[in-house]
Amino acid sequence: MRSRGEIEAAVCSAVARFQQDYMGRGPRDIQAHLIDDTLVVHLRGVLSAAEQRLIDRVDGSNGRGADLLKQLRSHLVLTGRPVLEELVAVATGARPITMHHDISTATGEEVIVVTLAAAPVLRTRRDAAKVSQRPPS
Repeated sequence: MRSRGEIEAAVCSAVARFQQDYMGRGPRDIQAHLIDDTLVVHLRGVLSAAEQRLIDRVDGSNGRGADLLKQLRSHLVLTGRPVLEELVAVATGARPITMHHDISTATGEEVIVVTLAAAPVLRTRRDAAKVSQRPPS
């Protein structure tokens, strides 16, 4: 049994690894928040220099670069979804049911929201205190 913080840290590590493998670079910063059976992952600094140039150069033509980038990122997350779901399941101990994704081309932030089949069983502070009070074996 793990604490909420340990699960959130495991999710951050797994999603960062997924980003590196599937997008070619990891985020500058990542935070995960577990709220009952819902997991919210907030990534900052996800755009590569090439992606930023695409947005800057093509956006003079009615935002087409931003649209292209959002389509590409959404497609990459969709094709990698089974891998991402498995990483989340291992990190949380609960099976993902739904997954939603969006990226802001204006700020370079990405959000992934996952609904889990059940809220993960968490170790409480009382549980941790009991473990630390046990005499050494």
